[in-house]
Amino acid sequence: MATALVDLYGNQPVPFDRIIVAEGYRPSDSDEFMCDMHRAYFLRKLRGWKDDIVEESRATMAQLQVDSFREPDVADRASSETDWAIELRTRDRQRKLIAKIESAIRRLYEGEYGYCEVTGEPISLARLEARPVATMTLEAQERHERIEKVSRDD
Repeated sequence: MATALVDLYGNQPVPFDRIIVAEGYRPSDSDEFMCDMHRAYFLRKLRGWKDDIVEESRATMAQLQVDSFREPDVADRASSETDWAIELRTRDRQRKLIAKIESAIRRLYEGEYGYCEVTGEPISLARLEARPVATMTLEAQERHERIEKVSRDD
């Protein structure tokens, strides 16, 4: 397991969720995998992503309450209803994404984040950077999708 950073005076280890990550910091393969700095970085990234989604949802709900579906023209009303249906489907997908983000945050605290749930191998930092909620290595994900495709074709 990664060694904990200590405070400026060499006292008690600082928990990873209290580490302040510099703005330009990016996890590196030269660091110990999922060290406290990596964990702090991904925690900040996941929390920021979740906050952005929640804020977008609030804005959508506020706009939905302001906008009226009582447009006089039938075509305009149908267009508005279609737009809102698409927006609400997007928000539903984001609601599911929030659950994945919360699961990733839980895995961070439990020390399981960054490791494949199938093989137990480390997930590449590049994959985690691109898809912070990833639970499988690229190879395991591809294998899973091939099996899923075959079973769907049956």
